[in-house]
Amino acid sequence: MHNRRARPTLRVLEEDLISDWGSARPRRLLADREYAGLHPLSELPHPIVAKAVESFGTDPDNDNHAGAIKSSVEIPLLEIKNSQWRGGIWTDTDDGVCWLLVAGLAKGGHEDRDDFYRRVERENDSGASAKWLPTDDDRRLLRQETAARLTLEWELGLQRRILQALEAIHTGGSIRFPVPHPSPKQPRDLAEVELTVDLVRDSDISTDDVVVEVRPRPGASYAWVTKLETRMLISINPPEQGWDTSGNHLFSNMAEPGAWTERIVELKALCEANELAVSEPGTASHYTHRAGLVSSTIDGRAVRALCGVYFVPTQDHERLPQCDTCATRYSNLPQDV
Repeated sequence: MHNRRARPTLRVLEEDLISDWGSARPRRLLADREYAGLHPLSELPHPIVAKAVESFGTDPDNDNHAGAIKSSVEIPLLEIKNSQWRGGIWTDTDDGVCWLLVAGLAKGGHEDRDDFYRRVERENDSGASAKWLPTDDDRRLLRQETAARLTLEWELGLQRRILQALEAIHTGGSIRFPVPHPSPKQPRDLAEVELTVDLVRDSDISTDDVVVEVRPRPGASYAWVTKLETRMLISINPPEQGWDTSGNHLFSNMAEPGAWTERIVELKALCEANELAVSEPGTASHYTHRAGLVSSTIDGRAVRALCGVYFVPTQDHERLPQCDTCATRYSNLPQDV
């Protein structure tokens, strides 16, 4: 499902929009043919691109243009204006995408040879206007941008669903919910998720434990299930060192009492800003008892450090700075132990 919002072709960006850019970066990317860096094309900082997006949004009933460009007969164009800039919009009836096919400046009372209107008339009459139509590269970029947008929307939706789940069970309980497939063309859900929060209150330890179990639907893509699991874990608790995995799509995390209640506040702010939580790799190496350390590293299970935090030993500790609390407590231990 493509976004209808108006977007420029690469030819317009490279040949027509040679001035008035709000940033030099798009021109550098175009010169280096690094087209993927231009995404999303509808948000490029040029006044006629901004006008195209403003004039042709998601709802066709709200289109706002200056009418048809009469001299463009071969390709029907609708005109947009922004100061001295002029542009021609063509709507692809196959997918509804609105393309900015041609742009230029209104010059010399339309008597100048480089005037936008005179150029449109000249190229229409010579048959050269056919070169304005979207190329294979334009359509490939559109597909890439559409896939990226659908994935982002899916991840944001999943993050919002996790927030709702945490709000329901952050003080204990369990909840299940289906996760739809990222592609609207896939009618079946991707997986079912079960989220459990268990408040552990023993005499020597108090933790709020969370367990995430993902049950993929038969035939579900491994890549998408992995993406689902990653988004689940990052949304609930971004530090990578905190997660245990017991295999078979089962993950757990032990946190200080009240941690999931506090996470609700952080997650709500991210959802309101339409931003995704970001994974946090470990920032320090910890001391822990050597017993079981190797198996924990292999199995992805958490161990408790001298400083008191639980972490999963997955990173190369020699590349991380030492935890100050662990170092102090280790130095106070009898050295013959």
